[in-house]
Parts: sequence; structure tokens; C-alpha cells
Amino acid sequence: QVQLVESGGGLVQAGGSLRLSCAASGRTFNTYGVGWFRQAPGKEREFVAAISWGGGTTNYADSVKGRFTISRDNTKNTVYLQMNSLKPPDTALYYCAAGRWLPGQGVQEYDYWGQGTQVTVSS
Repeated sequence: QVQLVESGGGLVQAGGSLRLSCAASGRTFNTYGVGWFRQAPGKEREFVAAISWGGGTTNYADSVKGRFTISRDNTKNTVYLQMNSLKPPDTALYYCAAGRWLPGQGVQEYDYWGQGTQVTVSS
């Protein structure tokens, strides 16, 4: 069992930055990956970014490439999402999730989810 806790959300003006953190506890594996997802009211949950815990390989949604950066600190069991040049459409509840990372495929199924942290971007 893996527990994930997000933090770092808040209210920011358009063009600003936030750094989200996802702290993991419990049983973790080097073969796992951690992804960030977001969901706005009335919209479906969408993938944002993911990183492999062992190798640091990253994947990004096209909508955030060049603006968001996912990283991890293995010593702290924490994954970060640095969000720059934020836009109002980035407003959503952001979740982190973990699952098995398969080489060449990424995470196919996310088995563990955090509670979410709210990000609101004003114009």
C-alpha cells in the first residue's frame, strides 16, 4: 500500500508559478512511476505529467509542455510539479498517482491516488 499526499496548491495570477509536491509513504518500488492529473468542475480528469521513479523518464501532456516540469527527490520520496506561466485553464484539482512503470510504455494503471490539491489561476 502506498499513500500519497499532495500539497502546494493555491491561488495565483495568470503568468505566475506554483510548485506542487507529492509525498509518498508506505511501500514503494523503484519500478513505480508517479503521475499528475487534474480535473476541473464539469470536465473529465486529464493527464498532466509522469515520471519514472528509478530512471527519471518523463512524459508530458501537450498542453503543459514547456511550462510544467515534473521531477523527483528519491531521498525524500517526493515528486514535484513545477508550474510556470500559469493560465486560467490550468485551474483544477490536481492529483498525484502511482503505479507500475513499464519501460517503453510508462504507467498503464495507476493504483494509488492522493486526495488532491486545488490550483486556481486568476486572470
